[in-house]
Order: sequence, then C-alpha cells, then structure tokens
Amino acid sequence: MPVHPICHRTIHATFSNVELARIAASGEHLAKRPELRSFLRWIAGKPADFHAPTRRRR
Repeated sequence: MPVHPICHRTIHATFSNVELARIAASGEHLAKRPELRSFLRWIAGKPADFHAPTRRRR
C-alpha cells in the first residue's frame, strides 16, 4: 500500500521493524495504534503535498 512520505517516516520513527512485523502479523491496523493517534489528528487537516521534519525515535 502506498504511504505518504511524512507518514512513512513517522511510522518508522515510532515503531521498529520488529514491532511493525508483529503488528502486521496480528492483523492490527496502524491507524488504531495509540502511539499514532495524535499524529493522525494533526496530519488529517494538512494538504496532500504537505511535508514537515520528522522526529527520530527516542
């Protein structure tokens, strides 16, 4: 599935590859994860060509 670059960077800044594999294997949707909730609310009103810096995982 194509993912916008800012969303892709945020997903990888939030979850490790191992975590992403576990989430996908469980059939869970990333949009339902509490770790992304505030990002999804924030990005929802932005235009499709919006870009912003992404923080690294802590």
